[in-house]
Amino acid sequence: MKNSIKDIEKEIVDEFNMFDSWIDKYDYLIDLGKSLPKIDNIYKTQENIITGCQSQVWLHAKKEDNKVVFTADSDAIMTKGIIAMLIRVLSGQKAENIINTNLDFIDKIGLNEQLSQTRANGLNSMIKQMKIYALAFKNK
Repeated sequence: MKNSIKDIEKEIVDEFNMFDSWIDKYDYLIDLGKSLPKIDNIYKTQENIITGCQSQVWLHAKKEDNKVVFTADSDAIMTKGIIAMLIRVLSGQKAENIINTNLDFIDKIGLNEQLSQTRANGLNSMIKQMKIYALAFKNK
């Protein structure tokens, strides 16, 4: 069984706590982006672009076995790392759990303080879009 959102958030916080400097944390975030499973090119459409992001981010969601499964890609390495983290936490979870989570790990790793206003808005747009998909699947 897949870990709960809280368990995965704790794993990420523990991983980021291993690094002392934000330069190392950024490198780790970029590595996470490189490990992001590729979104199928047929989903790299205008409808799947997250509005409110500085860079292009494509997000696709489908329902599998009563869980929401996300795939994504971005044309920016930092953004790709951020969406990779969100997918790690939220993909494969029940729609209701996605809708109701606070994603505390973002504050715990100090990411919000490191992001420019436009990147922070982009992060919020990604989370909002993932929750919108979950809400749509829950109501189907």
